[in-house]
Amino acid sequence: MNALRNSVRLLGNLGEDPKVKRLESGKVVANFNIATNEIYRDSNGNKQTETTWHRLVAWGKNAEVAEKYLKKGKEIAIEGKLTNRQWEDKNGEKQYMTEVVVNSLLMLDKASN
Repeated sequence: MNALRNSVRLLGNLGEDPKVKRLESGKVVANFNIATNEIYRDSNGNKQTETTWHRLVAWGKNAEVAEKYLKKGKEIAIEGKLTNRQWEDKNGEKQYMTEVVVNSLLMLDKASN
């Protein structure tokens, strides 16, 4: 079996416009969130929707595409890998974050005229 060991595919809607930065090194990075929904029936047969938020980071061309075309509410599909970051906040407490580094990005909304 020759499968990727750290691969994530998500289909969801943007919760906000991407936040894009240009670093001193010249690299471009975009940070944004998407919501994915799972729809199921509870034990009483009622339809339920559970929303999960995912933090995404895109670099280079993907960041430039995100900056130019992605807006809050747009539906996208991404493929990427999970990463974990940690840092100390101003109080000396360790903080942790899991995010998806975007390898490919597909816009699913129709282009607006």
